[in-house]
Amino acid sequence: MDQLEDIRSRIAKSAAIAGRDPAGIELVAVSKTHDADAIVPLLEAGHRVFGENRVQEAAAKWPALREAFPDVKLHLVGQLQSNKAEEAVELFDCIHGLDRPSLVTALAKAMEKAGRKVPCFIQVNIGDEEQKGGCAIAEVPALLASAREAGIPVIGLMCVPPAGIEAAPFFALLAEIAADNGLDQLSMGMSDDFETAVLLGATHVRVGSALFGARKKAA
Repeated sequence: MDQLEDIRSRIAKSAAIAGRDPAGIELVAVSKTHDADAIVPLLEAGHRVFGENRVQEAAAKWPALREAFPDVKLHLVGQLQSNKAEEAVELFDCIHGLDRPSLVTALAKAMEKAGRKVPCFIQVNIGDEEQKGGCAIAEVPALLASAREAGIPVIGLMCVPPAGIEAAPFFALLAEIAADNGLDQLSMGMSDDFETAVLLGATHVRVGSALFGARKKAA
C-alpha cells in the first residue's frame, strides 16, 4: 500500500536525521470513522497497530477484523468517559487519554475486574486550551503518582498541540515534562506534523488522514 510505505519512509528519514532507530517509533494508524473495507488493505500489507477515538465504534467493527488478524494491537486515542472504562479495558491494548483522577479510579477498577493491565499514556493539555481534554501541565506529577498508586501502568505522555501554529515547541515541552517525570514514551504527532514529532522524540505517532484519506463523517 503506497500511503503506508510513504509514511514509513518519512518516519525513517526523520528518525535518521535525529539519530534514532525507526524501529523504536510505533505508527498508530488512526482508523476512526473508516470501515473494514478501508482498514483491510493496511492489514493485508502487514500493519498491525491501529487507533480508534470511540469505544462504541471500535466495539462495532474490530472484533470481526481481529478474528481474521488476531495479532492486531488496538489503541484508544480519543477521550475516554469513565463509564466506558470497563469496555475500553476489555477492547484496547493501550489507552492514550488518561487525563483526570476520576478516570484513574474507573480504569483501576476495570483493570482489576478484567485481570488485565492496559498500558496508558497521560494526556497533557500542552497548549492550555479550554476546549481540549488533558490534564494541566502542573498536575502531571500528581496524576502520575495517583495512577501508579492505583496499579495503572503509565508508560508515557500524550498531547495534541494547538491547531494552526508550529507544533515543535509543544512537542519539545512534552518531552521535557516526560523526562522530568521519568517517562520515556511520547505519543505525539499526527498526519500534518508527525515528522517534527519524530525529530523531537515521539515513540508513537497517530496518523489518520495521511493513510486513509479524508475522514468520513462519523455516524
